[in-house]
Amino acid sequence: MGLFDFMKGKKGIVLAAPVKGECIPISEVADPTFAEEILGKGIAIKPADGKVYAPVDGVISTVFPTGHAIGITTSDGVELLIHVGLDTVQLKGQHFNVIAKADQQVKTGDLLLEADVEEISRAGYDTVTPMIICNSDAFAKIECKTEGMVNAGDEVITCTK
Repeated sequence: MGLFDFMKGKKGIVLAAPVKGECIPISEVADPTFAEEILGKGIAIKPADGKVYAPVDGVISTVFPTGHAIGITTSDGVELLIHVGLDTVQLKGQHFNVIAKADQQVKTGDLLLEADVEEISRAGYDTVTPMIICNSDAFAKIECKTEGMVNAGDEVITCTK
């Protein structure tokens, strides 16, 4: 067994950025539910635009009726939540256009929803977009990018079982 045989399967599960923007530590999100990792470990991105893409291949487990958040479950068991903005549930769907449907199979890079981040900001809401692994304790290690600009599709989280 060579070195590469040992490395096989050790790369972990890679999650891409769902939106283009600036990566910040989850601890800097102005909502304790995210900042204190109550829902799980993850990243946050200050979005440059409002196009939200699938960060992994998986199944849409939840589409919030207000369009501000989407859940995805991957075949290897990652339960993800993408939450566009803080307290944006109060917009009751205004400024959100949801494309994905519950139980839909998605591939990395599929457009899930569009949010008008300028209008959401104008309405007084923080548009920071956390992506949380809701079942963080199922993984031995979760490495998250915490700074720098990212494009949708860039690797931002690696989970190792």
